[in-house]
Amino acid sequence: MSDEETTAGSGNGAAAATPQQAVPAMPRLHIIGQFVRDLSFENIAVQKALRAGAKPDIAVQVGADAGKRSDSDQFEVITKFSITARLPAGAEAAGETVFLMELEYGGLFTVENVPEEQLRPFLLIEAPRMMFPFVRRIVADVTRDGGFPPLLLDSIDFVQLYRQQLAARAKQQAEASADAGGGPAGSA
Repeated sequence: MSDEETTAGSGNGAAAATPQQAVPAMPRLHIIGQFVRDLSFENIAVQKALRAGAKPDIAVQVGADAGKRSDSDQFEVITKFSITARLPAGAEAAGETVFLMELEYGGLFTVENVPEEQLRPFLLIEAPRMMFPFVRRIVADVTRDGGFPPLLLDSIDFVQLYRQQLAARAKQQAEASADAGGGPAGSA
């Protein structure tokens, strides 16, 4: 009888219930739709009759922004890509721009199980990560249709991009508060 009490009192039922209750629900990002918000491709090589025989140097700048749509529980995330191709040093017209592409690609999302304080980083990291394969395809298609070999963008570390954006924002705020505090008194 004491064996039965030990088994019943060992807390097996409580131990089984605790992990189920302690495990938080996994964060989820549902994509509602994706879209090209703005697209511009300037084929300068053709406009200037440049010969782009040399492989151009490619510079890619990436940014992202997120916001809640006021009329719903949806979030809009926009990724911005600015891609510039210039002829390399040693080419006939070194430094000349061959093409310039700007793309704003967006998505509408709903989010579940993400605390409010973690919502912005979650959106600015996970949503662009989900949209990136589509952006890569658009860039490749547009550059190919512009008469160049398709530009296949390398993978982007959206965690690092988010950290860079935070650092830039903090720097801007520090400069703004320094300018506001040291305005006329500092110039005298």
